Amino acid sequence: PLSKTFSGKKVFITGNTGFKGSWLTLWLEQLGASVSGYSNREKTQPSMFEDLGIEKKINQFHGDIADRKSLLAALKIIKPDFIFHLAAQSIVSTSYSNPLETFKTNSLGTATLLDVMVELEFDGVAVMITSDKCYENDERITGYREDDCLGGRDPYSASKAAAEIFLSTYIRSFFSDGSKQRIGIARAGNVIGGGDWNANRIIVDCAKAWLHREKVSIRNPEATRPWQHVLEPLSGYLRLAQKLSESLELHGEAFNFGPKESNVYTVNEVVKRLGKHWGYKDIASHLELAPNKIMHESSLLSLNCEKAAQELSWSPRLEIDECLKLVADWYIQFGRDSDRLLELTLEQIKYFESKVN
Repeated sequence: PLSKTFSGKKVFITGNTGFKGSWLTLWLEQLGASVSGYSNREKTQPSMFEDLGIEKKINQFHGDIADRKSLLAALKIIKPDFIFHLAAQSIVSTSYSNPLETFKTNSLGTATLLDVMVELEFDGVAVMITSDKCYENDERITGYREDDCLGGRDPYSASKAAAEIFLSTYIRSFFSDGSKQRIGIARAGNVIGGGDWNANRIIVDCAKAWLHREKVSIRNPEATRPWQHVLEPLSGYLRLAQKLSESLELHGEAFNFGPKESNVYTVNEVVKRLGKHWGYKDIASHLELAPNKIMHESSLLSLNCEKAAQELSWSPRLEIDECLKLVADWYIQFGRDSDRLLELTLEQIKYFESKVN
């Protein structure tokens, strides 16, 4: 059980005020961990982290992930048993408008954390989260494997590939034997779930529009995506950390965490299915096509997760309509009574745990 691994342990999460970070923070807190978070002060509006009062449950530090002095001070205080590195600029469109900041956060930020770990002689477990977009995407039908070529045509993808190179270098140069610290790399992407308020994400666009009884604009309806609920990859991160704490064998290894193969749908199909869970009978009257911006965005990207299945005994659990129902329930509750959102979020975590068990 995960609680056996994390109960009473000190866990440090970078980027914990974001969408995935908020879910992971709550889950670990429910598992009995003493959670500390590190993030900048920028938050989406609305903010899941703020709306659910998560800061009251943990130790929170504020700072830039590339600020070595600030990060070093926080880690000196906490002396964590586990680190989960989620801090990132995660929006492809933002990487076009601000590429330098994207590289600073995603690439240099990862290197900064690794460098601090070297100075502190960190002796715990670290799970470093990059992205499925770290692969050189040639629009292949088959899923990418962990030993496939890294790359990136857009700044976001390139920044994640660069972070992977930094990880490989530091692991081989400073953490080679894994006798003290054990590091694992997690690659996942395109997660959906309640509490995501980031711009230029189709599920978020639907929620924002439909909460205001407006039409949602679909930019790229025929783009194919592998859709997974946020708790799916998070369960992979936790399982990877658990296995690293038990064995040296996985030190320095990368793992893909993706959805079921059956959960690959076009944007158009997912919007229609989400609309049904929202309660719309005639979904066509609640959406419209929008002109696509001139920027490269992969139309097909999927992961091969056989390695995680074989070495971590991990597999995705939720079908597409289970994912979308959880998403719709969360946002509808937000529109009705946000005071019950924390209770609903914890209920969804418990539901997902029951699916795993």
